[in-house]
Amino acid sequence: MRIPLIELEDYIDPAILKRGRSYFNMGKVEQCQESEPGVYETVVAGTEDYTVNLTLADGIVTEHICDCPYDMGPVCKHVVAVIYYLKQGASEEKKPVRKSSTSAKKPGRKTFAERIDSLLERISHDELKQFIREKAEYDRSLRETFLSSFAHRGEGESKAFYVSQIKSILRSAKRGRGFIDWREAQGVGSEVAQLLDVAQKHLKTQNYTGAINICTAVMETMTDALQYADDSNGDIGGNANYACEMLYEMAGFALLEDVRSGFFDYCLKAFDKKVYEGWDWHLHMLELASELARTEQEIQGLFKRLEKPFQDEYKRETIERITYETLKRIHGERSAEKYLAGHLSNHYLRRSAIENALANKQYEKARMLANDGIVQDSTNKPGLVTEWYDWLLKIAQAEKDTDGVIGYARLLFLDSHHDTREYYSILKKQVNKNEWQTFVEGLIDDLGKKDRWSSVHRIANIYIDETMWDRLFDLVKESPSIYNLETYEKYLKKDYADELANMYAIAVVEYLDQNVGRKHYQKACRYLRRIKKLGSPQTAETVIETLRAKYSQRPALLEELEVV
Repeated sequence: MRIPLIELEDYIDPAILKRGRSYFNMGKVEQCQESEPGVYETVVAGTEDYTVNLTLADGIVTEHICDCPYDMGPVCKHVVAVIYYLKQGASEEKKPVRKSSTSAKKPGRKTFAERIDSLLERISHDELKQFIREKAEYDRSLRETFLSSFAHRGEGESKAFYVSQIKSILRSAKRGRGFIDWREAQGVGSEVAQLLDVAQKHLKTQNYTGAINICTAVMETMTDALQYADDSNGDIGGNANYACEMLYEMAGFALLEDVRSGFFDYCLKAFDKKVYEGWDWHLHMLELASELARTEQEIQGLFKRLEKPFQDEYKRETIERITYETLKRIHGERSAEKYLAGHLSNHYLRRSAIENALANKQYEKARMLANDGIVQDSTNKPGLVTEWYDWLLKIAQAEKDTDGVIGYARLLFLDSHHDTREYYSILKKQVNKNEWQTFVEGLIDDLGKKDRWSSVHRIANIYIDETMWDRLFDLVKESPSIYNLETYEKYLKKDYADELANMYAIAVVEYLDQNVGRKHYQKACRYLRRIKKLGSPQTAETVIETLRAKYSQRPALLEELEVV
């Protein structure tokens, strides 16, 4: 993909552009060296350091490659950061150095934050106020953020104030159509997220009333918006969840009495009025009220609602869990234990009973509870059966029963439906080193008898743990699907780069034989980039030419191939 420096913003996805610019502004571009005219090798710091190789000719980036794992598009944020760095090349402050240069690196250009701080020191108070007045007239996002951020300094801050703001955002997104499509939902999510950022600032300054008002306003309006919005990306529901998380955080704080009691009253009223009926937040209101209850009247009001019968198993179990936690917090362990004993069909409460028994070294009782759980859930809830076996493993570990630990860990490794690496690690520590290789081969044999995809995946993980690269390669070669190639490439590319590139080439062609549509084309192009990163650009070019000839009537595919 050729990228003119002066038109950088027109060629790159806005999200990647923003991340790359942020990396540049934070000074993450390091060791930019010009090995020959127009050819640069640069290190970009981050969670890990990545190397970007880039060629620049006549103000155009003609070639670029980064060794990071990103393959969702033609350009990653690290490449963008380097392009911004080079874009400043005309300035002596950011001029890259040749490898042979011995001159000291000159200080970098000021970041945006530094430039803003510098300006704020020079701008008068009146100038700044006039600027905000003018901008707020036509920039709604700035206006709403400003009003929200400083509402507590004004008059009449309330939940209704924030509800009104959010409803204005929603009306604009509807555009008179009565619904919000997924694109507009993204915009709504972004603007409402700014309100929640204000709520976070209120938390830091202990303005809990303001934070509660914002969070409850967001939850109510977003719950309502879910009825007429396409929330495929989770922008609207995600904000409601985030607001609810903040409410949980505040429920644990030492709030002023009027704030706490008002918060408690809101939770009960929201539950009674079914503001969040049909969503998990409905029962969250009772859980929050449980955290907030202090007076006897409040406690009685809460228990009155907790005693309400629910036919739905999930709701019933949730109410039982809240009741147990409330009893333990308010009336103590003895009262809670009595309730616990009568509700062991609830898996959360059975788990709590096992935890209590194990903590008190009542191993036989804990074992009985776990075994009863296995019997109870063996027919309909295999996931819970796995959990009860996991508790039997923990009990064996507490008793230092080596044979029991090996037996349960082996059973869980072979039959668990969840991540089994922990069990493998336990086995490796417990099994005698002289017997380990034989033990491992036995695991592989038993897994091979199971007709499950996850069994193959576990065998592959054994090969990885035991560094059996030749056997891992043979396993991938037997089933060279795109998924398997992508999953195990990082372990094999050092020794089998060419073979992987050839398997990717075949897999990409087969993938496009079976899939049509731009998303599938973009996915295929990701793997073509992987072929290049494996050091086989010619193989990638051969596949591209094959696809161009084979699918000349698919313009969307041809467009995606053009930017590989």
